[in-house]
Amino acid sequence: MHFRQWKRREFITLLGSAAAAWPLAARAQQAAKVARIGYLALGPASARIGWVQGLRSGLSDLGYVEGRNIVIEFRWADGVDQLPQLAAELVQMDVDVIVAPSSTYVEAARRATKTIPIVFANHADPVGIGHVASLAHPGGNITGLTMLLTDLSAKELEMLKEAVPQATRIGVLWNPTTPSHPPAVHAVEAAGEKLGVALHMVPMRTVDDFDAAFETMTREHLGGFLDVASPLTFSHRAHLAALALKHRLPGAFGFKEFVDAGGLMSYGADAGDLHRRAAIYIDKILKGIKPADLPVEQASRYQLVINLKTARALGLELPATLLARADEVIE
Repeated sequence: MHFRQWKRREFITLLGSAAAAWPLAARAQQAAKVARIGYLALGPASARIGWVQGLRSGLSDLGYVEGRNIVIEFRWADGVDQLPQLAAELVQMDVDVIVAPSSTYVEAARRATKTIPIVFANHADPVGIGHVASLAHPGGNITGLTMLLTDLSAKELEMLKEAVPQATRIGVLWNPTTPSHPPAVHAVEAAGEKLGVALHMVPMRTVDDFDAAFETMTREHLGGFLDVASPLTFSHRAHLAALALKHRLPGAFGFKEFVDAGGLMSYGADAGDLHRRAAIYIDKILKGIKPADLPVEQASRYQLVINLKTARALGLELPATLLARADEVIE
């Protein structure tokens, strides 16, 4: 056989073998590319259905299918003290990204790893707490979206005062275990001075403190209360709303979900939307961009939600100007 013919046949044979092997190689490579995402939060899981749906929706929009090219490892803590252990579990699993929605979870994840990227969805004050160097240049392995709780809490107090103008003494429910609360409480105190209202600080570390907190506020004859948003009160928002009705205390909250559960009013970011946008950070990180190079974004949607049914139960006649500004009124 002529040498040139033999080389040609050998080339065709090799080409055919390579072509047959390509689909196998491609499939193997595709099978290997299953991203593993850790999700760290306080339970119960049912309390955060809307947030998780937002994240899943965002990932789906970007082409991720659970079980095919992405897996989400959920870790739900029974209490704040369990978070470090669960964060360590995710690190041991060597997940590609840890989603730690707010400051409480970020702190636990930050202590567990300095290398695995951490994405937050509704962090209250990432710069003030020191979780990022700046919004524009986060540095380190942490980035995501912020809702600027410090400013929001002051605004919530203003709106509560508008809803109950006769109130001269207002309670502030806050959680010493939540990293973002000290600066938020400081902002609320400054707002209270401007509004001319006396504030009564009521710390709540666990759900066992709820009943005593409301008994204290009732005993002090307070005209209403502000709940500085925290993972604890969000997880037990229905219990909180029930206590507010029982003690006939109008309350202002940081998330719409509190009002859906029976709370009087809320002003805050749409956390479901923030979780959906967090998926964009996850996608960019999985594609090789470092968290340090992804600027922190601020919430773009803020909602004032009012529960008129609760207002009637409390015997409140809310100002028409406040109702007119509401994004949603629950009848």
